[in-house]
Amino acid sequence: MNLDQIQQEARQAALSEVKNMFQRSNQMEKVDQYRRRIYRKNLSMDAQLKSCMQNQTDDFKVGVKKLQTALDQIKEIGDRMKSAFAMLSDVPAIYDTLESVRDENAKHSQYMTAMENLKHIFTVQSSVDKAMQWIEEDKLLHAHQCLADLENSRDDLLFELHKLPKQNAHDKITLKRYFEKVETVSVTLEKKIRLVLQRTLNTVRKEPTVIVTALRIIEREEKADAFALQQQKNTGFIAPGRPKQWRKKAFEVLNEAVIQRIEGSKLEERSDNKMWLVRDLELTRQFLLEDLRVVKSLCVPCFPPHYNIVNEYVKMYHNAMSKYLEELIQTGLEGNEYVTILAWIMNTYPGPELMQHPELQIDLSDCGPLVSEERMLEMKTAYLRTMERNYTEWMTKTLETEKADWANGVEVECADQYYHTPAPMIIYQMIDQNLQVTNTTHSDLTFNALILSIQQMTRYGHNYRGAILEYKERHFRDRSLAPFFTHHIITIVNNCQQMIEIAQQLKQQYWPKTKTQHYEEFEKLVKTYQTLRDETGLVLLEEAFLDLDGHFNELFTVKWTTSSVSVDTICVTLEDYFQDYNHLRTANFEYVIGEAQKLVAKRYIKAMLSKRLSKTRAECEVLAKKIAKEARQIKLFFEKVAPSVAKSDSPIDVIANLAGLLNCDAEMLVLDLHSLLSSYPSITEDQLVRLFHTRSDFKSSEVKEKVQDALASRKSTISHDKQDAIFKEIVFSDKLW
Repeated sequence: MNLDQIQQEARQAALSEVKNMFQRSNQMEKVDQYRRRIYRKNLSMDAQLKSCMQNQTDDFKVGVKKLQTALDQIKEIGDRMKSAFAMLSDVPAIYDTLESVRDENAKHSQYMTAMENLKHIFTVQSSVDKAMQWIEEDKLLHAHQCLADLENSRDDLLFELHKLPKQNAHDKITLKRYFEKVETVSVTLEKKIRLVLQRTLNTVRKEPTVIVTALRIIEREEKADAFALQQQKNTGFIAPGRPKQWRKKAFEVLNEAVIQRIEGSKLEERSDNKMWLVRDLELTRQFLLEDLRVVKSLCVPCFPPHYNIVNEYVKMYHNAMSKYLEELIQTGLEGNEYVTILAWIMNTYPGPELMQHPELQIDLSDCGPLVSEERMLEMKTAYLRTMERNYTEWMTKTLETEKADWANGVEVECADQYYHTPAPMIIYQMIDQNLQVTNTTHSDLTFNALILSIQQMTRYGHNYRGAILEYKERHFRDRSLAPFFTHHIITIVNNCQQMIEIAQQLKQQYWPKTKTQHYEEFEKLVKTYQTLRDETGLVLLEEAFLDLDGHFNELFTVKWTTSSVSVDTICVTLEDYFQDYNHLRTANFEYVIGEAQKLVAKRYIKAMLSKRLSKTRAECEVLAKKIAKEARQIKLFFEKVAPSVAKSDSPIDVIANLAGLLNCDAEMLVLDLHSLLSSYPSITEDQLVRLFHTRSDFKSSEVKEKVQDALASRKSTISHDKQDAIFKEIVFSDKLW
């Protein structure tokens, strides 16, 4: 931007300002006022410009003056440097001239060092002897002071030799040989201190000053090590034997003592005592607790704070125990030894019995696991495998004992009203003992052991079922071979019920409320024994009804119409069997009686529908009365045997309801059928037609048509009669058409 352009822009700005001033006519009167204001403003700006220019000029003059001064100084420095270089050119000649002076200075320094250490130089042997004597007398501080004086004298002399420009190896060897016994004193003192530290936990109880003395010596040696290393860094000289690192060695000694303490605590082997591991770990716990008490209460005042002696001892004991336990595990464990060591690792060691004891309260977060997670998992798995083998072996023996009693016809025990065998309690005690042992470890292991126990009980149930079926088949092939068959089956039914109760008890004792996993295993166990109880209960009835087959076959025959012997015999025979059934537990007895009712009703109804008779309506009225009478007789019989079972929706009532249809009017048949179907929707067309086969006055085609109409017009409904299902169990192999 040039000056002309600036002037042009200024002129344009002035014109613009003047235009703005004279926008209105009355502003013309203020022209003189505007002129004076602009004039004063110009004067002010001129004054500011002049002042600025004057300041710039003054600063420039000062800068020029300073530059001139600097130039003069540079010239002066250059002249002086030339003079200095000229003077330094004579130095090499002077250096060579002073060679003899330097030699004399080195000799003087050596003589001065020798004079200072003269006493030690001429008394090395006596000082060594004195130091050795003090070590023997346990005056360790005196011995160390003597050793320090000898080492300082030796090191000072060696350092003087090191400083010589032309070092003589022979002189160094001679000097070291002269002081070689000093090293012997150092080694002896170190051994003595090691011995003291090995007995730290015992010594600190009786003579803590001995430990303090040893630690003071170690700290002095640490300072000497630090000085020697710094001297090496500065001069390249390192004293012989440095660094000694006695503090590091001290911790190594303490660690060795801890390891020996733990390894030496083992007093017994498995061959000596079955409880060897329990005794060994308990002894270990006791001395660990006592040792750490000593460390926390007595060692802390003796050791320097920076030793952090409590944490160091905890780490040493922790690592030593970890190694010791690892070796124990690798040698092989058996049976409950797994649980013993797991409980010690997971509960005893970190718990209030040891590390969290009120007097210790030790934090193990920095120590890592006592035994690796992989090893812990291996032990848990091995223990569960051992438990599984033991369960299999014990339960197999238990079942074999049961089978032997069945085969040999051993009479069943009856300590109270109910028959039973020791098998369920043997199994319970076996499982409970194992779970009590695992409960000393961790809840997860106990839960896994519980699931394993439940699975083994389920497996025993399956094996038990196989043995029962085999026993049943052998008995029914020749019923004379097992005189106490009924008693044993009663016992088995009771045992199954007891196993269900045991399962419930184990669940209540050991199943965590927060656990939902594997619940299907418990349900499977209960279902297994519930099903086995039901099946075995039916075996009882199978034997009884085998004796009654002939009498049920006589029902609805010509002979039956004139006699009540068949039903009387059925009731008497069942009553005889039911005398034995009184040895069933209450729930089992009620179940068996209930099933007996169903079987009697089913066999009676099946006989009624078997087309054995064909009578007129008048004769059917007589038959209906006979059937109703026998139904009442059977029902009363069951009410006498088991009132609570027989009075609640008895299946015998179905017999009386069917009997009412035998004397119905033909025109009312459809209505009666609708009434029957509303109560028993499961009854089939075939069964209804068979029922009316007894009526000779009914044509089969008419009956079939009316039955079909009734079935077609019935509403789909769910029966509220519990006995409706009985018709689903009555099946005929022969067809009516």
